[in-house]
Amino acid sequence: MMMRLISLLCLAWPLVALAAPSNLPLSSLRLPPGFRIEVFAQVPNARQMALGKTHLFVGSMRAGKVYAVPLSGKRQPVVVADGLAMPVGVAYRNGDLYVSAVSRILRLRDIEARINRPPRPEQVTDAYPDDTHHGWKFIAFGPDGKLYVPVGAPCNICIPDPDRYAVITRLDVQSGQHEVVARGVRNSVGFDWQPGSEALWFTDNGRDWLGDDAPPDELNRLGRPGAHFGYPYCYGGRVLDPETGSGRSCSEFVSPLQNLGAHVAALGMRFYTGTAFPARYHGAVFIAEHGSWNRSVKSGYRISVVRLEAGRATGYETFIDGWVSQDSAWGRPADVLVMPDGSLLVADDLAGVIYRVVYAPTGKMRPR
Repeated sequence: MMMRLISLLCLAWPLVALAAPSNLPLSSLRLPPGFRIEVFAQVPNARQMALGKTHLFVGSMRAGKVYAVPLSGKRQPVVVADGLAMPVGVAYRNGDLYVSAVSRILRLRDIEARINRPPRPEQVTDAYPDDTHHGWKFIAFGPDGKLYVPVGAPCNICIPDPDRYAVITRLDVQSGQHEVVARGVRNSVGFDWQPGSEALWFTDNGRDWLGDDAPPDELNRLGRPGAHFGYPYCYGGRVLDPETGSGRSCSEFVSPLQNLGAHVAALGMRFYTGTAFPARYHGAVFIAEHGSWNRSVKSGYRISVVRLEAGRATGYETFIDGWVSQDSAWGRPADVLVMPDGSLLVADDLAGVIYRVVYAPTGKMRPR
């Protein structure tokens, strides 16, 4: 929704939290028994995260900056790129950092050797649309070595060029050529590949102004390249759009694996690949629900979890909430990232922090 996101296995982060900003009521956050949340780093307008060898890279939307946070020491963020257009997306590969900037994909070569004197970003491509409506982009490298780049619809509801908008593409960063792999995707700001199957799963934001409770946001799986997921005709596998859906059937399109809450603004998502959390979370999908902007009672503003069994969703529930008090939000989760030690990082662009969630059943628990 509009404006509402290599080898570290030998490293272990202490369970001592950094000093939280004095105005953050961390004690109001509710987690399942045995879990604890702490501030990992303070990063203004923190959106997508990507893990390097020695640094965590963090994009932003309104700040126009890309940050590098050392994984050891004081974790003071360093600006490695500035003055960019909505550089939400960051992806790290073979020592280079890739950044999305609306119509452009940029590359900062050998970034971790040059943190204090970052290289000038070089352009990989400028072939993407320059629309800023849903123009910010979550990016990630797939198992095929291609960089996956979504392009949202340039509107709330319209019938855009189907080869240019409401798609997910994959980009060859060597040649700069890209191709469409998924269509009918209104605005995906989070995706990941399921371990084992290597299938692409992604969140998608439903349209606005159909009421408080429709349509749902979605969690989808790409079964075949070029599949169509419904926008602008159908949502959630069952809701035809009253403006564009006449004469269409939802059976024409791929249905979601899980319908999410209406207007929750599901952004970053990751499969839990660690072993530090209890077994019921292994292989599950964690989703950052950024939160509604026009619902009469706020929805989202939480971390949710979708449990899976044999490739099917078997449960959708809250994992962390408490960022809203008396219908006023003090935090908005924008991304999640599983660390090599099994902890979970959460980016919060409103509070300007990265949280770390650990499972420590013998420690002091916060009730759920």
